[in-house]
Amino acid sequence: MSAEMDRLVAEFEKFQSKIKQAEASFAKVGDMQDEVTALEATAMSPDRAITVVAGAGGSVKDIRLTADALKQQPQQLASAILATLHRAVADATLKQAGIVDAHVGAAFGLDVSGQVLEAQAEAMGTTAEELKSKAVSNSEAQPAPRRLTDEDLEHGDILRRDEPPAAAPPPPPARPAEDGVRRLWDHEEDR
Repeated sequence: MSAEMDRLVAEFEKFQSKIKQAEASFAKVGDMQDEVTALEATAMSPDRAITVVAGAGGSVKDIRLTADALKQQPQQLASAILATLHRAVADATLKQAGIVDAHVGAAFGLDVSGQVLEAQAEAMGTTAEELKSKAVSNSEAQPAPRRLTDEDLEHGDILRRDEPPAAAPPPPPARPAEDGVRRLWDHEEDR
């Protein structure tokens, strides 16, 4: 009976160890959520005229067009924007999968990145290895996004762009307040 009891105690300790591993992994979920929320993937068209920034869950955070982009024919521009958008969203999805793998993949035996690459490859009619090599070469070719500095915050210039902002439309001409009162008064007299 003692051997059986020792085996049961060993299995129970093994079970408790797995529970502790799972608890440790779940404790990191908050960190994982923060990373996923902050993630961005930037893609540029081959001519660098279009830039798309995508975030978690395929959200599109920004689309920037240069003056050269606007010289294209409408259908050509639409196709280029769509292709760049697809690449940014695909890169963001792959980054998100990497974050999940890093935090909980090993604990649960997951390879979310591999699954995402396989699904993307199937949808695009290519191989996962080819997509992986393109993703690596694109990330090396793309400049890192500019981080805010203390100087940006001091000068209140946190929305700095590479291109000058478009001029704001002029405000509508101001009408004296008494014009509105007169119209209201005239309207009352017409009744």
